[in-house]
Amino acid sequence: MTTLLKNAWIYTPQGVIEGGYVAINGAVIVSAGTERPEGRFDCEKDMSGKLLLPGLVNAHTHAAMTLLRGVGTDLPLQRWLFDSVFPVEGRMTAEDIRAGTALALLEMLACGTTSFSDMYFFPWEAAELVAQCGIKANLCYPVQAFDPAEPYEKNESARKLERFYRDWHNAAGGRIRVDGCLHAEYTCNLHVAAGTAAWCRQDGVRMHIHLSETKSEHDNCVGKYGKTPAQWMNDLGVFDVPCAAAHCVWVTAEDRALLREKNVSVIHNPTSNMKLGSGFAPVPELLAEGVNVALGTDGAASNNNLNMLEELHLAAILHNGCRHDAAILPAAQVLEMATVNGAKLQGRDDTGAIEAGKRADIMAIDLSAPHLVPHLDTAGLAVYSAQAADVCMTMVNGRVLYENGEYLTLDKERVLHEARAAAGRLYGVQ
Repeated sequence: MTTLLKNAWIYTPQGVIEGGYVAINGAVIVSAGTERPEGRFDCEKDMSGKLLLPGLVNAHTHAAMTLLRGVGTDLPLQRWLFDSVFPVEGRMTAEDIRAGTALALLEMLACGTTSFSDMYFFPWEAAELVAQCGIKANLCYPVQAFDPAEPYEKNESARKLERFYRDWHNAAGGRIRVDGCLHAEYTCNLHVAAGTAAWCRQDGVRMHIHLSETKSEHDNCVGKYGKTPAQWMNDLGVFDVPCAAAHCVWVTAEDRALLREKNVSVIHNPTSNMKLGSGFAPVPELLAEGVNVALGTDGAASNNNLNMLEELHLAAILHNGCRHDAAILPAAQVLEMATVNGAKLQGRDDTGAIEAGKRADIMAIDLSAPHLVPHLDTAGLAVYSAQAADVCMTMVNGRVLYENGEYLTLDKERVLHEARAAAGRLYGVQ
């Protein structure tokens, strides 16, 4: 199928194209520019008054935690996790995971997210939903080992991860990727962490981890091993494969150098980190030192939404304000974090920009709302002004999945019904 998006404002890092055209053949962008391409198209969409942006990449989330939205409010991370979250997760079934993930997909598509990296249990349920609805995802099963003596060979979570990889890696035409995963240093022992890293190296599997999210995590690791969490992970071989490290709030200067040396991508989760009182990552330093930094929402239990436009806004104003420097994290750079940097982290170098040869992963913002007038600075509009309600189209691989409030591949009412039913099972409320 061929598609022409016409009369649009098109954002590129080189500048905005006004009244532009994006020609798409199947899943791939053929051209993007001011001239109408020759030939006929199966579908033409008039995008007058619309701003086209690369689709957003949510580089770190726990999709099914939409069902934990509101759990453990006002608690710091360790108490929130062990006293509030883990007990609920212990009651969650595959049916609950499916319901929560489907709810998350509604939320993400409606705010222009075209790909996400997810770490959660029962990933088979998530994979089936991703395959069905048309979005892209890097999925994983979190490996954990609370017994310090448990060997890798006896660890059930590691077996589940390996099985999930065999079942789903590169499925749905490559839209689904399966990553390796260590939940965190404080939820895993040396044997299982080293074994998981060795398996990833052997099979060429990317890795997704939590790293240095809180001061207590950092300090406890140093006290236990005489190493920071980053040094601990590196010494076990975790960084010997392409690795995405979520949070990195408490990384040291030496840790940052190590992340750069090992080409580790960092995922900034500003809302979650501040809501839980953890702090925030040294993003300006990481970027200046050449580390690839992406953006994520974390789960809806610690955010409490999956709105990547909100993360864009907060990431920009947070660092500008704290550093007393309005230019330390420019809007265009924040957009890169949420698009091309996130795509790089996922190993998807064929997306992240609206240009010939890239996959047609595109979001559209309706510029008619009062808070988006006038259109003087498109990057600034996207980062500082745009709201999720302004998103009028989300396209993945040239296929429209969401348009003008309608979901084309998901049954919204059914998803909401099943999410409420799952909440009823878990909490006795809807």
